[in-house]
Amino acid sequence: MARVDYFNDPNAPEANSIVPSVTVVAQDGEGRVLLIHRTDNGLWALPGGGVDTGESVAEAAVRETREETGFEVEVTGLIGLYTNPRHVIAYDDGEVRQQFSICFSARIVGGARRTSSESREVAFLAPGDLDGMRIHPSMKLRIEHGLARRTEPYIG
Repeated sequence: MARVDYFNDPNAPEANSIVPSVTVVAQDGEGRVLLIHRTDNGLWALPGGGVDTGESVAEAAVRETREETGFEVEVTGLIGLYTNPRHVIAYDDGEVRQQFSICFSARIVGGARRTSSESREVAFLAPGDLDGMRIHPSMKLRIEHGLARRTEPYIG
């Protein structure tokens, strides 16, 4: 399903839903960040997605990372809560979702790199290489917070 992210855009459509979702900042032994090249909007992003009924947010983070990257992770901490009502995502089925994302730090504990229907590419990128990548501003914020190893989670 195609999607368009609107960020602080006065012409954005009104949100008609809110769905709890998760994202994960995981790094390899060299400090590179695990990212996916999304199939739905062509942007690079942290692995993540919606929380399913019957699972915890940590379980969703582990499942989404596995589904989109092939890697098994263990959640190690909370980076922040990202709930900007001026960030909405419009899907081609008419849903317009207000952002509500919980971002976790995680450690890679197994698996192997593979793509999925949601990820056309899976890569570990050095923090210095991220500036040249097509990454949504809200995702850049989560990555920055994850790399900064803040002592308190971001709430915003």
